[in-house]
Amino acid sequence: MTPQHNGATTPAIRVPDAPITLSTASVYPEKVPSAFEIAALLGYDGVEVMVSTDASSQDLSVLRRLSDYHQVPIKSIHAPCLLLTQRVWGREPWGKLIRSKEVAEELGAEVVVVHPPFRWQRDYAREFVEGIARMQDETDVLFAVENMFPLKARGAEAGMYAPDWNPVDQDYPHVTLDLSHTAVSGSDAMAMAADLGDRLRHIHLADGVGVTNKDEHLVPGRGAQPCGPMLETLAEGGFAGHVVLEVNTRRADSRAERMEDLAEALAFARLHLAAADRTWQVTSRGEVTRRGAT
Repeated sequence: MTPQHNGATTPAIRVPDAPITLSTASVYPEKVPSAFEIAALLGYDGVEVMVSTDASSQDLSVLRRLSDYHQVPIKSIHAPCLLLTQRVWGREPWGKLIRSKEVAEELGAEVVVVHPPFRWQRDYAREFVEGIARMQDETDVLFAVENMFPLKARGAEAGMYAPDWNPVDQDYPHVTLDLSHTAVSGSDAMAMAADLGDRLRHIHLADGVGVTNKDEHLVPGRGAQPCGPMLETLAEGGFAGHVVLEVNTRRADSRAERMEDLAEALAFARLHLAAADRTWQVTSRGEVTRRGAT
């Protein structure tokens, strides 16, 4: 923050320790190795591996080599919860989470991102809240359940997820808040974050317009979600979780255009993930002093 020139002091800037990482989904249709390369070139703090049908996303030894070669840590693992990944790491949903946890532990990742069950997974859904809590007690890796969204048709909502797409009222120890999903659901992202409190440990940073059922995952600042205010509020609270750029670059015409989008997304996150530090101040002479010190 630029000091004032009338002798007054201004607060210094405080940036929380939260890493800003890149989801491997953000480089699709390129493969996981490209995500590590781009994250290293652009200066991301790490990678979130979306376990998908891409074989390299499922292979522990490949992921370790990519991380070591590019010197980019794997900070989180996104379990294979999508419709397209129903057969990845087996068809048994608890087995997928156990495997995700084991991979996270082996790679030093701190978080496993989990979607709530689909409604037709009745047995899994019935035990999900208690099961997540039980698994959390067995590991230091955080299971962070992600907010999803209902499907809307002719003014009516159809729930795809159980016990609910909205994690706020569920007893999950940790939660991932996805701002593209809040756009689709029409949720107040700031209110959700406030309601979650300390349970909010992981952010999927993306934007969305929110006028259709489409999960857009736009570059932050290109939609209607409060991406900037969200990051600023997190910074003020000293957020220590992860901020993950999970954006859609499928329409990029080239690798260069994809990298421009991901560079813009990172710059947006770094710009807004900062808050005025009221403990320290910058004098008109450019000196940094503790507020109230004589």
